[in-house]
Amino acid sequence: MEETQPTYGNGKIAYLEIPTLNQAQSANFYRAVFGWRIRTRMDGAVAFDDGVNEVSGTWVTHRPPSNHPGILTYIMVEDIHNTIALILANGGVIVQPLGLDAPEITARFSDPSGNVMGIFQDRES
Repeated sequence: MEETQPTYGNGKIAYLEIPTLNQAQSANFYRAVFGWRIRTRMDGAVAFDDGVNEVSGTWVTHRPPSNHPGILTYIMVEDIHNTIALILANGGVIVQPLGLDAPEITARFSDPSGNVMGIFQDRES
């Protein structure tokens, strides 16, 4: 697969810092569930690029996991049922089941560190 550069532009969300209790465990979870590319930055931090190379970020251990969402991040998925199975198989927990935001196709999960995020499948998929 050809490496693409992210879209640059004013106002684009570009970078996330995800709290974690264990960087390696978080990296393995997000790689296994969402296909994120994991890399080590020049400063030694474990970092990621999302599945379409548009958002990057890192896991940080100096702040507590976000287990009570304020701003809630949703990750787009092709098959929400398969993704739910992957979340469960890799140490995550479903905290809001599929169907509660109908007609939108969403669910919420807690990652192994306790961060709550959502998954979203386009209705046209």
